Amino acid sequence: MPDDRPKSGVTPHLTIRDGRCVEAIQFYADAFGAVEQSRQAEENGDRLMHAALIINGDFVLMHDDFPEYRGGDPAPAPASAVFHLAVDDADAWWARAVEAGAEVTMPLADQFWGDRYGHLKDPFGYTWSIGAPIKA
Repeated sequence: MPDDRPKSGVTPHLTIRDGRCVEAIQFYADAFGAVEQSRQAEENGDRLMHAALIINGDFVLMHDDFPEYRGGDPAPAPASAVFHLAVDDADAWWARAVEAGAEVTMPLADQFWGDRYGHLKDPFGYTWSIGAPIKA
């Protein structure tokens, strides 16, 4: 069994609503080149209790929402975090994510701080920034 646990730092652990975690894994593979490390389904196989991915060299953990463990309340809508990807070629990563279905919320552009940078929203409500140093 692969060791799918982060060893240090802060690791995002995404809750995916509406039983779409398997779909999210595929989107992150298509959009960001994610490599699945492991997944564990609940006993009946309908939802994933745990999945571990590597995106751009770091772990992202995720699971389907289980509102029954919160008194029936759905997970809050993702709205207060941006997941930043520091990459080697912002244009290539951007094009792949848009092709996979990410929505542009801040167009990719050269920024005053020296990065080519922009924001995308994934189909699951999460915001991702992509940035790389401006090429000379």
